[in-house]
Amino acid sequence: MTDYTPTKDDKFSFGLWTVGWQGVDVFGGPVRPLLDPVEAVHRLAELGAAAVTFHDDDLVPDDATRDATLERFTKALAETGMGVEMATTNLFGAPVFKDGGLTANDRTVRRYAIAKVLRNIDLAAELGAKTYVLWGGREGAESGGSKDVAAALDRYKEGLDIFCGYVREKGYDIRFALEPKPNEPRGDILLPTIGHALAFINELDEPDRVGLNPEVGHEEMAGLNFAQGIAQALWHGKLFHVDLNGQHGPRFDQDLRFGAGNLRGAFWTVDTLLGAGTGRAYDGYVHFDYKPPRTEDIGGVWETARACMRNYLILREKAQAFRADPDVAAALEAARVGELAVPTLAAGETLDDLRAEKFDPEALGDRGLQFERLDQLAMEHLLGVR
Repeated sequence: MTDYTPTKDDKFSFGLWTVGWQGVDVFGGPVRPLLDPVEAVHRLAELGAAAVTFHDDDLVPDDATRDATLERFTKALAETGMGVEMATTNLFGAPVFKDGGLTANDRTVRRYAIAKVLRNIDLAAELGAKTYVLWGGREGAESGGSKDVAAALDRYKEGLDIFCGYVREKGYDIRFALEPKPNEPRGDILLPTIGHALAFINELDEPDRVGLNPEVGHEEMAGLNFAQGIAQALWHGKLFHVDLNGQHGPRFDQDLRFGAGNLRGAFWTVDTLLGAGTGRAYDGYVHFDYKPPRTEDIGGVWETARACMRNYLILREKAQAFRADPDVAAALEAARVGELAVPTLAAGETLDDLRAEKFDPEALGDRGLQFERLDQLAMEHLLGVR
């Protein structure tokens, strides 16, 4: 039986806010005590993770103990060989951000938000993070009259341009990744999907410095196909980071462990990240952004973290077996999947050449595409019978 024990070469990472989530929801308070970031580093290292990530408030919520906390944290990183691969800023939790940070109507709030981000960018650079994620959870509205969307996008762009200029001037080796989400906590969030974020990036002063950090649950909340979304992000060269978790369709953000919820979607997500059939593999960290359920004690928290990594490794093996299966190769050929990579107009061919060709649309319409055979083979690999 395959040993699905992760190693640091698998480049798995977890946010301190994931394993450290206390089980709070809108109907109930904490069910678990605060988790010391140092303990999180040690336990995740024991499980095989390679890195951790953090919001500023996850790691240093109190300026009075900032230096002592960072000293203990960096010591834990050194002891375990763990890294910090990504950081972000909490612009959504405190009351000051109830109307957002970078796009708040109140100019003073926006200025405070920018200062908060810049301070944490300095810390991220100090700890070696290469990616800085921006999730605009409060950047939005519940009422059309309360937000000038065009002006909000101007301010969003202003914020990103400031951050890009700052890391360039400081010489930091950091790229920014926008994390789309359609709703929750705001009724409607700006940059709600991968497509919206890609379009926004094109308007920035330094678009090459900004990419995406898509999350499974966020795209599926919008009823979208996550694997296709990240495939397009890869096509644009904009998949800078990725958040994996589980989700049951277009409802509230569930943040289930990876593989729970839409298992078929998880299979195709791993297949896409491996670059199967596209030649555009993702080579960054595999980051799990999930929440251990309220039902679990601290032991259950570590079980869910282990399960996220184990499920990814199982699905990776199954995706690789699917692509190596001779029956799959034959089914791909029968479905003409490879033909899609052939240009519709051949080199040197003109539109007059194309228009002169004789077509038989009835015969083409009668031709079966054999997609079901191909999909069934994927199902059988996923179900473990091939």
